[in-house]
Amino acid sequence: MIGLIKTGKWIARHRVFILIMGVLLLIPSIIGIAKTRINYDLLSYLPENLETVKGQDILVDEYGMGAFSMVVVEGMELKDVQKLEEKFSEVPHVKDVLWYDDVADLSLPAEMLPKDIREVFYNGDATMMLALFDNTTSSDEAMDALTEMRQIADKQCFISGMTGIVTDIKNLCLKELPIYVVIAAALAFLILELTGTSFLVPVFFLLSIGVAIVYNMGSNLFLGQISYITQALTAVLQLGVTMDYSIFLLNSYEENKLRFPGEKDRAMGHAIANTFKSVVGSSVTTVAGFAALCFMTFALGKDLGIVMAKGVIIGVLCCVTLLPALILIFDKPIEKTRHRPLIKNLDKPSAFITKHYKVWIALFVLLLFPAIYGNNHTEIYYNIAQSLPDSLESNVANEELKKEFDMENVHMILMDKNLSAKEKSGMLEEIEKVEGVRWTIGLNSLVGPAVPDTMLPDDIKSMMQSDKYELAFVSSEYASATPEVNTQVASIDKIVKSYDDKALVIGEAPMMKDLQDVTDIDLKVVNAISIIAIFLIIMLVFKSLLLPVILVSVIEFAIFVNMAVPYYQGVSLPFVASIVIGTIQLGATVDYAILMTSRYQKERQRGRGKKEAISIAHKTSMLSIISSGLSFFAATFGVACYSQVDMIGSICTLLARGAIISMCVVILVLPAMFMIFDKPICRLSVGFLGKKGKVEQGSFKQVSKIENGGRQHEK
Repeated sequence: MIGLIKTGKWIARHRVFILIMGVLLLIPSIIGIAKTRINYDLLSYLPENLETVKGQDILVDEYGMGAFSMVVVEGMELKDVQKLEEKFSEVPHVKDVLWYDDVADLSLPAEMLPKDIREVFYNGDATMMLALFDNTTSSDEAMDALTEMRQIADKQCFISGMTGIVTDIKNLCLKELPIYVVIAAALAFLILELTGTSFLVPVFFLLSIGVAIVYNMGSNLFLGQISYITQALTAVLQLGVTMDYSIFLLNSYEENKLRFPGEKDRAMGHAIANTFKSVVGSSVTTVAGFAALCFMTFALGKDLGIVMAKGVIIGVLCCVTLLPALILIFDKPIEKTRHRPLIKNLDKPSAFITKHYKVWIALFVLLLFPAIYGNNHTEIYYNIAQSLPDSLESNVANEELKKEFDMENVHMILMDKNLSAKEKSGMLEEIEKVEGVRWTIGLNSLVGPAVPDTMLPDDIKSMMQSDKYELAFVSSEYASATPEVNTQVASIDKIVKSYDDKALVIGEAPMMKDLQDVTDIDLKVVNAISIIAIFLIIMLVFKSLLLPVILVSVIEFAIFVNMAVPYYQGVSLPFVASIVIGTIQLGATVDYAILMTSRYQKERQRGRGKKEAISIAHKTSMLSIISSGLSFFAATFGVACYSQVDMIGSICTLLARGAIISMCVVILVLPAMFMIFDKPICRLSVGFLGKKGKVEQGSFKQVSKIENGGRQHEK
């Protein structure tokens, strides 16, 4: 502790140097932010050992093709469609465009085409073409190509496919992201003004946290890229999670100013030491919650987990270096802008809550089973397009594709090119009989089974065949991430493997099926790891076997209530929200319970009786818990209301609601738990009652309470 105090005093004395260094470090951080690539394709985070992912790599390596889009053209003459096709073909990174004129002369009436070919390219006055890109779905090249195609196309033309969805997500996020930060900062500022004692302090809190966010985002350069979800949530989460540390530092500084009148550097030195010691302890659970995400096989968890765990650590460091420098440099203006706190104390509400503890336990028992049931039955969706507004170009195009051609998906089959023409035809014929399959198209469909390889047109051959593989397309009338399409993909895969055991079924729907399988397992693994990690941390901190059970149970109950709300609302959640919310809410809000428990333990060690210890712990920590919960709520609620991307909006909604629910549960239920389980807690904890006989109940020094933060200063 002496070493920490010396370090704290050094920081206090060299505050101007600290501030200058803090500003200078923003330069490389901003450069790092600019150079960090943002990945807008969640499917790219699937494990590399999956067949669908391997198939995507084969497409790129063997065919120089990584993605495709279906283009629907309505009410346009064939010669104009042909001109449009030629323009699309000239767009950089469009490898090829497959259309009617690749298989038949335009002078040939559509009615004279074979039925399977006609179904692919025509329906009434609508025609469809397939645009193939030379790079992967979410690559900058593919997105730029699709954007240029949209500029070329007119109102009669609709471009669907995963690349269109990813492009729309990118455009929407680029527009919304700066507004997320402004909304979160503005609402957090409002809460700080209402709960604080100085008009100026919230400005420095937000400046310090803002700098920490910039450092964190800049250091992502070493990761190469981060997902758009991580980029959107980092600032909001870091603001909500690390605000407590700033409040803790200020309260400790105010306390130490009373101990060392007129010695502000010394007071801040002690405040820094106290804050670092306390905040490191409380931040460990938050870091553990985020670190648990790294155990997901779906790599998005690792992406978000690393960035947020790093953000919490950087937030702690800025809290004990940059924030003290700002507070000391601007100490006089801070003093001049002081005001009376809106809420001086909460003694009466606290007394009411602790007195009626049986009511809260009854409420806990009453809500437990509906909460668990709702949590287990909340509907989850995996279709990424569903997370976007229906008015976006990609969703409008998907709707047109469904309306005009009764299709929602195109699967691709990669088979051995050396299979006989009979085997290839037999495979596709069997696939056509699978429920929900609209049509199949392979090389034989385009040129006829009697045409030998040597006679194949070069453009069609290069499009459909490589050195090892041959490509076929399967149209499905089922949407991605539905039980129907998952069953269909499994049936097609079984047929394909019966002809060629190394053949692969790939595309958007097969990848989303894998996404569902992978993340269903991840959800259980991540929740289990986060609970075990935080359980062990609490057990070591309090040297108790029962307290971790109580604290984790209380927060898990809050999580169940939070996750049950969508079920009773009839709302479905995106898969990402269901996976990350449990670990984030547990890691971020268990601190509320730890704060109250620490004070309860302290008072029992001093010799206080059960009721008195619980009453003091509740009374002194209640305001801090409310301030913390409201800050977290403020940082996420505005973004939840504003965001049009449901992946982001749903997570923020759950976090905002989760902060309030956790806050209420800790304030109402936790003291009731202490009342009921006080005896077993004392028995199953090391040194919980202090040294026996050292302090007799009622014989205490006069204690003057400093209510902010629930800490005391002994006279």
